[in-house]
Amino acid sequence: MATKAKAASLKVKLVKSLIGAKDDQIATAVSLGLKKIGDERVQPDNAQTQGKIKKISHLVEVTKA
Repeated sequence: MATKAKAASLKVKLVKSLIGAKDDQIATAVSLGLKKIGDERVQPDNAQTQGKIKKISHLVEVTKA
């Protein structure tokens, strides 16, 4: 019986406030599903997600899920 490989994913948590952030950084956080401090979302580990995380790296904490 073959097992299906699980896709890699990342847990992204907003640790700093979006107040004072640039509009494009706020939009990036919202696109990841992060609106308030403490919000956590599991995202697929792909190039698109990596780019979003890089843009707001100073506001988030990332761990392997």
